[in-house]
Amino acid sequence: DYRQQLYHAGLSGEKVELPLGDCVSLLQQCLHMIDHTIHVNRRSDGLFHSYNLIGMHSDGYAVATLQEMLEGQVAVLNSGLLSAEQAVEIMDALHESAIYREDQQSFMLYPDRQLARFLKKNNLDTERWGESKLLQQLIADGNGSIVRQDNEGGVHFSGEFRNAADLRTALNSLAANPEYADGVAADADLICELFESTFCHKSFTGRSGTFFAYEGLGSIYWHMVSKLALTAIENCMWSTHSGGASQLTEKLQEHYRTIRDGIGLAKSPAQYGAFPADPYSHTPQNAGVQQPGMTGQVKEDILSRFVELGVRIQDGQLGFDPCMLEVCELLRVDSKIQFVNRQDELVEIALPTGSFAFTICQTPVVYHQATEERIVVSVSGEEPRERCDLLLTPYETKNVFSRTGTISRIDVFYNFKQGCC
Repeated sequence: DYRQQLYHAGLSGEKVELPLGDCVSLLQQCLHMIDHTIHVNRRSDGLFHSYNLIGMHSDGYAVATLQEMLEGQVAVLNSGLLSAEQAVEIMDALHESAIYREDQQSFMLYPDRQLARFLKKNNLDTERWGESKLLQQLIADGNGSIVRQDNEGGVHFSGEFRNAADLRTALNSLAANPEYADGVAADADLICELFESTFCHKSFTGRSGTFFAYEGLGSIYWHMVSKLALTAIENCMWSTHSGGASQLTEKLQEHYRTIRDGIGLAKSPAQYGAFPADPYSHTPQNAGVQQPGMTGQVKEDILSRFVELGVRIQDGQLGFDPCMLEVCELLRVDSKIQFVNRQDELVEIALPTGSFAFTICQTPVVYHQATEERIVVSVSGEEPRERCDLLLTPYETKNVFSRTGTISRIDVFYNFKQGCC
């Protein structure tokens, strides 16, 4: 009613003052209920329900759930509500779940399942339809407007119905016939409930429940796996900076690297089905990767890589915290890097053994293995600025992001821990 009023009349234009404290109180109550909702949706297998379905009835409501889904686990891991221990439990459960595909060391959107054959569909439950005197009467009269009975005694809804609304329309038309009016009044709700239980339209998830590719049955959808990798590495950082137990942080790091390596770069072309460095949409059960292109997956992979590299923005200041960068990525021999600077010049700088380099806004950043942490900022026409923290000043950050060319190079010295790639 409220929505229809807005459509027809718009907002009244009247304004009232509301105390700020009331707004804050409302938001606090919302957060409390959201946290409660997340907690009660934990499944017995350690995963979380992704979607709740609500059914409204004259005597109240009922809540049902859909099958386990990868996106629900990504959402709860990204919520910020869980502890490091709870995040580890979800990722452990994911590897033990029906969502995991061993052949690709990765995760499907939903568990694969066998679809019902055509002759198994639209079969009314014998006991349920037998409760309706109206359906019995229609079958006896040979009236096929609502249901029809086959030669073997099976009863099926009319193929003309697309949804429960079509069924309601047919029942209303049938009620105009005095012979059936009382039966419609008595059994309409029962028949509509039988229709929903037969087809379960409210649980329909589109092509994911009917196709065998794209985001369909048995398919890995790589964009969602990349979302999982991103939230996994974010949980690593949250655990690291909250001072959580080191073994939990290490377990989160292990999970992140396992998820990341399942995406593609660590795979052979035979297993991946294409060049492993190329992004693809999905991998169905019976083939390699499909639909090449710059999908949304790329965004999450770039963000995850920046987290790995230790690029941080803190209160508008650029900083570096490469705790997730593995020591095996450091150069094992002297090398060099080429890049285009702000003046569109191709620049080459030498890199010593034990270093690692990349650019931010055309400014080179060079990591060095060291026992003590410090940063050296090279500014054109000035002596290099050396500090113990790994954070640029607001002025230096502005120059990097504005690509002024004032800062010619940033050297970061960090004690990289031994770790496996």
